[in-house]
Amino acid sequence: MGEFKVHRVRFFNYVPSGIRCVAYNNQSNRLAVSRTDGTVEIYNLSANYFQEKFFPGHESRATEALCWANGQRLFSAGLNGEIIEYDLQALNIKYAMDAFGGPIWSMAASPNGSQLLVGCEDGSVKLFQITPDKIQFERNFDRQKSRILSLSWHPAGTHIAAGSIDYISVFDVKSGSAIHKMLVDRQYMGVSKRKCIIWGVAFLSDGTVISVDSAGKVQFWDSATGTLVKNHLIANADVQSIAISDQEDSFVVGTAEGTVFHFQLVSVTSSSSEKQWVRTKPFQHHTHDVRAVAHSPIALISGGTDTHLVIRPLMEKVEVKNYDAALRKITFPHRRLVSCAKKKQLLLFQFAHHLELWRLGSTVATGKNGDTLPLSKNADHLLHLKTKGPENIICSCISPCGSWIAYSTASRFFLYRLNYEHDNINLQRVSKMPAFLRSALQILFSEDSTKLFVASNQGSVHVIRLLEGSFKHLHTFQPQSGTVESMCLLAVSPDGNWLAASGTSAGVHVYNVKQLKLHCTVPAYNFPVTALAIAPNTNNLVIAHSDQQVFEYSIPDKQYTQWSRTIQKQGFHHLWLQRDTPITHISFHPKRPMHILLHDAYMFCIIDKSLPLPNDKTLLYNPLPPTNESDIIRRRTAHAFKISKKYKPLLFMDLLDERTLVAVERPLDDIIAQLPPPIKKKKFGT
Repeated sequence: MGEFKVHRVRFFNYVPSGIRCVAYNNQSNRLAVSRTDGTVEIYNLSANYFQEKFFPGHESRATEALCWANGQRLFSAGLNGEIIEYDLQALNIKYAMDAFGGPIWSMAASPNGSQLLVGCEDGSVKLFQITPDKIQFERNFDRQKSRILSLSWHPAGTHIAAGSIDYISVFDVKSGSAIHKMLVDRQYMGVSKRKCIIWGVAFLSDGTVISVDSAGKVQFWDSATGTLVKNHLIANADVQSIAISDQEDSFVVGTAEGTVFHFQLVSVTSSSSEKQWVRTKPFQHHTHDVRAVAHSPIALISGGTDTHLVIRPLMEKVEVKNYDAALRKITFPHRRLVSCAKKKQLLLFQFAHHLELWRLGSTVATGKNGDTLPLSKNADHLLHLKTKGPENIICSCISPCGSWIAYSTASRFFLYRLNYEHDNINLQRVSKMPAFLRSALQILFSEDSTKLFVASNQGSVHVIRLLEGSFKHLHTFQPQSGTVESMCLLAVSPDGNWLAASGTSAGVHVYNVKQLKLHCTVPAYNFPVTALAIAPNTNNLVIAHSDQQVFEYSIPDKQYTQWSRTIQKQGFHHLWLQRDTPITHISFHPKRPMHILLHDAYMFCIIDKSLPLPNDKTLLYNPLPPTNESDIIRRRTAHAFKISKKYKPLLFMDLLDERTLVAVERPLDDIIAQLPPPIKKKKFGT
């Protein structure tokens, strides 16, 4: 693998936002997740649960409800009283519409996807018609006395259940009037509480309404008579969320204690056709409140205050007991939040509303392999750059020379020139940025820091020449005719002649920067691109996909390299393909052209193309053989993949020079320590 001096960085104080809502789309097998800062993420469950799209947050958008409607259309609503529809192609907000009912607490799409229902602070339930371009207000239902916190449609679309404070209302859709009002018992562990909040409702085909509430109960109601049928007390705290399967044979609930319970419809006896709801499995994968749950055909999905998105496969639904049956925990975004100025040994950290610039520490001490050396000079916090306005930062980058910083929000692009005078930094903002640079999805500087490449949400890529304190627009690479696919990943060759751009689907376009034209398009692949980079000297483009496949494409020859064809013919090691975190960064060793360096959140790998590929019978995570072994045995156990799992969770890793690595870690315990304390539960023996 080679010996490297490693800067182990743990001062990136990044804390993901908590998860507020999740919404599963059965048609596209995608999951939408909204966080407490207003960020909305979309995960492709068919593509190894890759986070393929995201919409940046906003200070005034506290999302309380999220749902899919009419096939592939995504809507959210929140405490600012607006209903928002997202443009999934351009990755921006299509429009925001005021519902005129105060803060919105709940939202549900009709079973046929043509209507949208919202529950408001003023007790109103409003029905909207979904038109091809927008949504249109249709009518109000009977107003209730308190806010509408949860909504559910009857699968036939004829009735609606609405959860409020102390009662559940059942509405007739045709007339808009309430036909039943079911009072919920305020008793909580034998003590009468002042209020009982109905956090979630689910309407079944047989007319049963299932409710979850702040008294820790799961209750079953008969909507025809308005009576309570069955009661389950499952928690000493709030039951905050519920989701039911399409077949209505199981449902999942999440509690404020961090527990997820699975209920299933099972036969009373082996010979009986009569069935009843039984609590079958509890899962404790969260430390804090489980604010949102979803039920896909093969998995239970949950998220909450502890920021983890947990996917728990249903073992009885998984046909082959392979890694698809394993639990997944997604904590960090599948995109880079760290950029590096190698020449000045600077790191730029991206937060929601500010950037931090740090200079790495140094040491004069020496030691053996594996030693931790004391710092002779500590890391310096050089700059804290706060954004203006309520929008979150989408992307950011520092130039390799450390003299430029660029970042973008949803509506503004910022470019700064940095001048260093000893330990002081003079920051000069480049003014009058052109309007077409707004809302950049990806920013990248050339290796010599003379050019800036900006990928817009309209599918175009802008080329900017950087001058002393100013800039000049050189060219815009327009998207292919008939497409408005957003470009999310960029890679430039070290010589500055080639630019690769990848969109939200699987395509990669390669542009000739000197001639300012499209050079070629890499053949499409079924899974989205997670990382790409262009090698020095050879100009080979290395592409990683969400299914853990890695391809090498020769840009000059416009074809896959022989090494890439060999690895596709033989296939990757099964343990390599079973990793569940995507590769987020690829780089190259300046003096070793046969080496490819890449990493995901839990491993760092050097692929040596000169060595044979490992097959399924060899050890993939190959420990270094003892030094007293003969060269023959050492050669026999050596293969192309050299993997280190020492650094994790790994947000960023790259070469500073040929003998020095920088690794940015974010231990999960540090994140949990900054969250509010969880509900205290008494454990046996304490």
